This record gives sequence, C-alpha cells and structure tokens, in this order.
Amino acid sequence: MNEEWEFLNINTRLEGILFEGIYYKEGDRVRIQPQSRADIMDMVLEGKTGIIEAIEQDFENRIYLALVLDDDPGKELGMWRQPGHRFFYSPEEVEMIRDDA
Repeated sequence: MNEEWEFLNINTRLEGILFEGIYYKEGDRVRIQPQSRADIMDMVLEGKTGIIEAIEQDFENRIYLALVLDDDPGKELGMWRQPGHRFFYSPEEVEMIRDDA
C-alpha cells in the first residue's frame, strides 16, 4: 500500500466514549454548548440540538463528536458524511439530551 495514503487515514472511528460519567455513542441526541467561541459558527450553533453521527479520534488522541443538526434541511447529507452538514465538537462541548419519558 502507498505510504502516503496510510498517512492520510489518520482518524479512528470509535463506537463510544465515557466522558464525565456519561457514555456517548452514535445516535445519541445532544445539545451544543461551545466552550471556545472560536468563530461565528460557535455562537450561531450554541444551544442547537442534533445527533452524534460518528465519534472520531485523531492522530493526537483528541476525540471529536461529528454532529448532524436536527433542524438542518440537509440532514440526510450529514448522515451520508457530506461536507457542510456535519459539525465537530469535543465531548466537553455537548450536553446529553435524555428522553426520560
């Protein structure tokens, strides 16, 4: 296999993670609570809800939750992993939404 291609495949997809006593997995509903407010998107997406489409770990062992927003008209595109319809946040930047009904 070409070594260049091996280098480009640096993310690992995880089944789930335990963070602060809560287990997050694909399909869980969460609310976005950005910590850094690094750009305008953090402010616009604050408080929005969505589902975890994937949990990924990069080559520096940082974990990211790939979220698809509930109110995105292109939600299906996010589920198909298309650019512009998935948003990446760290576990400390989301809050689990529990269906306690």
